[in-house]
Amino acid sequence: MITYAPLPEDFYRQPVQQVARSLLGCCLVRRLDEHLLAGVIIETEAYDGEQDLACHARAGRTARTAVMYGPPGRAYIYFTYGMHWCLNAVCGPEEYPAAVLIRALRPLIGREIIAIRRAGIAEPDWLSGPGRLTRAFGIDGRLNGISLLTADALWIEAGERPAETDIRCGPRVGISSVPEPWRSLPWRYWLPRVPNKAL
Repeated sequence: MITYAPLPEDFYRQPVQQVARSLLGCCLVRRLDEHLLAGVIIETEAYDGEQDLACHARAGRTARTAVMYGPPGRAYIYFTYGMHWCLNAVCGPEEYPAAVLIRALRPLIGREIIAIRRAGIAEPDWLSGPGRLTRAFGIDGRLNGISLLTADALWIEAGERPAETDIRCGPRVGISSVPEPWRSLPWRYWLPRVPNKAL
């Protein structure tokens, strides 16, 4: 059930690793034209400031990363590999560039619309990657910098909190060229797949 009550700014002011864990079980909601789409967040990754060599902010403030230096609770959306949009939630205090990448969802509302937007893709893979979920939810660079604190076009609200024992963690994905210790830090968090439920 959607409450139209976005997570407050104080939630995003926490350390990025805590936000990444706490977002598991929350609901990402997208108002797309006349449709409402929602999915349960089941996988995230934390990126923690200029010292984190896997973070886009490692090179400092640029036109691309400026949103990361802004107030918490904003969407940082970037284009990668020439084909994928990725959605992040900006975290921590203002001027500290940290963000959580939303990596996977479990469909909750709008399955018929998601099915149309992901035509030709097997149902378990509809939302099982950062590029896949943004395509399904119609999220792209036009929403970069949007506030996640209002129930407007895009927001995150509380959901069913998973048990701490259900949360898994491990190294982040797709950063094999990043030096240690950053490459192996266990800053990816996920929930096990639930049998008979599409991701």
